[in-house]
Amino acid sequence: MKKNIKFDAINVKNCMKRLAECVPNFSEGRNPCVIKSIAEAIANATVISRDTDKEEKVKLLDIDSGAAANRTVMTFAGSPEAVAEAAFRGIEAAGKEIDMRIQHGTHPRIGAADVVPIVPISGITLEECAVLARNLAKRVYKELGIPCYCYEAAALNPERKRLEVCREGGYESLEMKIQDPSARPDFGPGKFTETAAKSGASIIGARNFLVAVNFNLDTKDKKTASEIAKDVRESGRNGHPGTLKGVKALGWYIEEYGFAQVSMNITDLEATPLHKAFEEVCRAAGARGRKITGTEIIGLVPEKVLTDAGEFFAQKYGQEPESEKDLIETAIKKLNLSQIHEFDAKKKIIEYKLFEDINSK
Repeated sequence: MKKNIKFDAINVKNCMKRLAECVPNFSEGRNPCVIKSIAEAIANATVISRDTDKEEKVKLLDIDSGAAANRTVMTFAGSPEAVAEAAFRGIEAAGKEIDMRIQHGTHPRIGAADVVPIVPISGITLEECAVLARNLAKRVYKELGIPCYCYEAAALNPERKRLEVCREGGYESLEMKIQDPSARPDFGPGKFTETAAKSGASIIGARNFLVAVNFNLDTKDKKTASEIAKDVRESGRNGHPGTLKGVKALGWYIEEYGFAQVSMNITDLEATPLHKAFEEVCRAAGARGRKITGTEIIGLVPEKVLTDAGEFFAQKYGQEPESEKDLIETAIKKLNLSQIHEFDAKKKIIEYKLFEDINSK
């Protein structure tokens, strides 16, 4: 087996292009017509390239919908300018298609285009993405009338860096927040407008890569999943931190699957790689007489996340993989990534999609 294999967080194979990624979360996971409309708005958005003076678009890399969560995560990438334009068009389409007054699902949300993070890939810094995100938020309110919070690296208020602070109380609290100067969106009205009532608010920001993952449990009990989440998430419970740094987690029951999940965002992959999160949730579940039956990755995942996991499990179980492909296959098997849907590395690893859809052109 290869020893001490080193990978970049996102291996762009010496790509010199200016590339950013956007991973908007839309509050619709059940109506395919609405999802298609938003996806088309993103894919068809155009800008004039500052490098070539030619029209360019983003590449829509992935669409991941969940009926119970009533949520769709879309992933697209391109030049920073194209990404900002496509994000705007996606938010615009979501505002037209989704009525938050009648929207319900298991996932927390505050708006139709609920969370819109911009992520640097190559040739652009996180700070530059933050400027892009703030300008996008300003434009969304100015042109569409949709209130916007800025979060993570784009936060205008340090207290709003954390997503959960911006989304506290969900859509149902938005009217009250808009009327409260201390809770009002960074860009928005002083009153609850018809647009705000229908579209809710958008939380727009810039961040580094994270992994969104759900761990499937051998129980239907939401309370058990919630208690496990509190054990491991960084914020813990009652002022006492959990065991995993850079992790946000909650527990829920997914009726369409018939079991509970620990739903997690890993925001610090250096401190908490996927395999470490998996092992810790296994430990916390085992302490309650439960076990993980499988793992569901939402959206795309960096190659390094799976090769690192493969190497960890290979060492743990005394295996001898000979290639990166072997490491990835080991990770897929040991994490049971195909319990719900077949895990196709060519479709789920971001580098594969980037190389196929962008860098090959």
